Amino acid sequence: MAVKRSEIVDSNTAGYYHLMTRCVRRAYLCGKDAKTGQSFEHRREWIENRILQLAEIFSIEIYAYAVMSNHYHIVVYSDPKLPEKWSDEEVARRWLQAFPGKLESPQFQHLRQAKIRAITEDKQLLSSYRQRLGSLSWFMKQINEPIAKRSNREDSVTGHFWEARFKSQALLDDAALLTCMAYVDLNPIRAKTCNSLKASKHTSIKNRIKNLSEDNLQQQIKPLAGPLCQTSCRL
Repeated sequence: MAVKRSEIVDSNTAGYYHLMTRCVRRAYLCGKDAKTGQSFEHRREWIENRILQLAEIFSIEIYAYAVMSNHYHIVVYSDPKLPEKWSDEEVARRWLQAFPGKLESPQFQHLRQAKIRAITEDKQLLSSYRQRLGSLSWFMKQINEPIAKRSNREDSVTGHFWEARFKSQALLDDAALLTCMAYVDLNPIRAKTCNSLKASKHTSIKNRIKNLSEDNLQQQIKPLAGPLCQTSCRL
């Protein structure tokens, strides 16, 4: 029986989670469709960049990820209460980073500043945004929704791209975290898309071992992106 996400993800307590999303039907996230010969490899970069970008906005740290042909895995540390420590202006600024719209353009810089002021003056809206920036569900929504829309436009189709919102699994201790990270890192080898970790593409392990020696690789078990990754290492 499926377990409610609210019983897996505690919205009040920080923790580690394994998240996974799979494409619906025969839709391709990445890879090459053997039937049509069409390549979707460029979409790997879309989603890898999106994961790392959003980790700098939400109160999420990325510990591992692997972008496969029709699904992707992420191992994260989520701190839902961290946004409570952010200033009102920082909450507004981060929210507009996640949902920039036309305000992302330099020509609308004055409108962006006006929008930030409007958000900080609306305490109810500010509280809602603060909660969402600490939410795993909103983090995954902001990965999946733009990727689905962009892929459907490219494929000239409409309808569902993902088979479900996402699957989540709580990782309750360091052993579970390390085991899950190894599982995610080894996914490309298990799928026979590469024959070594160094040869894998758009994975966290590729990111970690790039330009590292064997001696200092063991010291790199820390988040790859996120608000605390510059100063903390929990393992």
